[in-house]
Amino acid sequence: MSVARDLRTLLRLRDFRRLLTVRLLSQAADGVYQVALAAYVVFSPEKQTSAAAIASAMAVLLLPYSLIGPFAGVLLDRWPRRQVFLYGNLLRASLACCTALLILASAPDWLFYASALCVTAVNRFVLAGLSAALPRVVDDERLVVANALSPTAGTLAATAGGGLAFIVRLAAGDSDAAVVLLGAVLYLLSALTSLSLPRTLLGPDPDGSTLRFRAAVALAARGLAAGLRHLAERSQAARALAAMTVIRFCYGALTVMVLMLCRYAWSRTESDGLALLGLAVGVSAAGFFVAALVTPWAVARLGRYGWIAACAGMAAILVPALGLPFAPIPMLIAAFVLGVVTQGSKIATDTVVQTAVDDSFRGRVFSLYDVLFNVAFVSAAAVAALMLPPDGRSVALLAGVAGLYAIVAVTIFRRRHTDHQP
Repeated sequence: MSVARDLRTLLRLRDFRRLLTVRLLSQAADGVYQVALAAYVVFSPEKQTSAAAIASAMAVLLLPYSLIGPFAGVLLDRWPRRQVFLYGNLLRASLACCTALLILASAPDWLFYASALCVTAVNRFVLAGLSAALPRVVDDERLVVANALSPTAGTLAATAGGGLAFIVRLAAGDSDAAVVLLGAVLYLLSALTSLSLPRTLLGPDPDGSTLRFRAAVALAARGLAAGLRHLAERSQAARALAAMTVIRFCYGALTVMVLMLCRYAWSRTESDGLALLGLAVGVSAAGFFVAALVTPWAVARLGRYGWIAACAGMAAILVPALGLPFAPIPMLIAAFVLGVVTQGSKIATDTVVQTAVDDSFRGRVFSLYDVLFNVAFVSAAAVAALMLPPDGRSVALLAGVAGLYAIVAVTIFRRRHTDHQP
């Protein structure tokens, strides 16, 4: 069956369309919110941003909740996932309104970061829940295509949200608060859309126990240990997650480099730098879209691990070749390549995890997956802060990233036939 036919079939599935709409609205709001944060933290005229400041912001926003993310997974495997989408997005809408008020009041940075941190915390539940719920609305035969369409469409929605945020910011006189309020509206729409899904459709499967909050907290540590043991018994999923973590680390380091290049090396004003960053994000999103189109075809011919190895190998060659001039156009092409590589690898990894992990453990494993993503990204930002000069040009960083991509490619290629791939 062709990919185009599978896509048409998926879009005819009512519950898949509704779950996809929840994702699109939620991630569009994420894109709006992230642009507002970037504009306020990195591109404000009164702030002299450094790589260390960017790394600190990423750590504040991602690391604390990455450390408690697995405990969220225990709850995600016990709470109705539809309710997580409903109440999670309602809470994020409220918190985004608080963030807007803090911006208008010129509140201290620590208070602003605390508000943004709360929004990010809820995001851990929503994104992990969306991935865990996907097999409940799609059959196994089309799961690879669903993983290509759904997360990639979400990424494109986040990019579109970011573009809309730029327009609103210009129309509102560079008001970051107005952009954050736009994100709050989209979070609210996502919450309302989740009500169109039956409460029990998205799982998790009942295990005969009754969830109470205090009991869930008491069981969290044991649930985490059980999730880790389950993952350890699924070598296919563990190997794919390890490869994806390294790829994410590389993506994080290069993201900080591009931020610094846009801020200082390629532009004279903060507005020009923000526009260049928006262009880079858009080009990378185009790579995500291409990855969604080619990944089902590539997985059918190379296998899931073969495609991950091919993505990493392509990055190992093209990133230094395009990045070493430190010029905007080659770097934008590199951003496109990274979009294909990162999203292509993620689609394959998502499918490995979904098919290798039992449904009753998917929430915990995807929360662990999310933790690995965030810790890798924050760690990459910290390493970049140590290596990058003020203008963002670092040959050593590019060489190190290329080496990591090469290690992933060789390791996964050698082990691609050791696991059964259904």
